Formats: sequence, structure tokens, C-alpha cells
Amino acid sequence: MIRLLSFYAPSFARITSRLTLLCCSLLILLGCNGFWLPIAIAADYNREFLVGIDFSNKVLVEDSFTKANLRSANFSGSDLQGVSFFGANLENANLEAANLTNATLDSARFVNANLKNAVLAGAFAFNTKFNGANIEGADFTDVLLRDDMQDILCEVAQGVNPTTGRDTRESLGCF
Repeated sequence: MIRLLSFYAPSFARITSRLTLLCCSLLILLGCNGFWLPIAIAADYNREFLVGIDFSNKVLVEDSFTKANLRSANFSGSDLQGVSFFGANLENANLEAANLTNATLDSARFVNANLKNAVLAGAFAFNTKFNGANIEGADFTDVLLRDDMQDILCEVAQGVNPTTGRDTRESLGCF
């Protein structure tokens, strides 16, 4: 047994030496004069079953939830800038005070969702369903919507977004 261990000892030492060298190389590449360089990697939740999950007050910038089932999920207060909710089911989801600036919402279902005081500025929301959604104080500035969905939202639009100061009806282009 001892003979067997002594046979593997040199290779074990070589492996740990190489691992140490690799770790030190990574630290040198990632660190710069004692300051760490930020590394941002967008998460991929595509096609996931995330019913009722709590994502509240999270930074999820540019994450992808394409075709995910997010029914009753909680995104309240979250930073969702540039997020993809393409084809996602957000029925009864809570997105109160969420920042959805420049998000991809196309073909998503926000049926009965809470978008109170959310910022959707610059989002792409063509073919998105907002039926029954609470949009009080939501900012829809420069959001691309179908005309029929815009009409439905204008029927219930009210309030002013506390973050941007924009009137919901004006941001929707309601006349």
C-alpha cells in the first residue's frame, strides 16, 4: 500500500503545483493593482419553470427569461434593465417598482400582473398581453405596443411614476 502511494506522490505534487499556478494566473488576470475588475455574466433562465419564485430587489440586468414560466413570481423593486422576457408567462407576477428599461417583452403575458410604478421606458412589447394588469404610475415612454393593447392600457392608465416623474397616460400616448 505504501509503495502504491509513493508511486502517485510525484504526480499528485505536480497536479497541485499546476493548480496553484493556474489559480495565481487567474488572480493576476482578474486583479489589477489590488482592485478587482468587475465581471458581469448574465444568467440564463430560458424555458425554466419558476412559478412563484422570489426575485424581489435583485439586480438581474440583461438576464434572459425567454419562454420561462414565471406565473406569480415576485420581481418587485428589481433592476431588470435589458432583460429578455420574450414569450414568458408573467401572469399574476409582481413587478411593482421594477426597472424594465430597454427590456424585451415581446409575446410575453403580463395578464393580471402588478406593474405599479414600474419603468418600462424603451422596452419592446409588441404582441405583449397586459390584460388586467395594474399599470398605475407605470412609465411606458417609447414602448412599442400594438394599437389594440395601447387602447386597452389607456382605458385604465392613471398616476405618475415616482422615479421618472412621467404621467402614465402621457407615456402611453393616450388621447
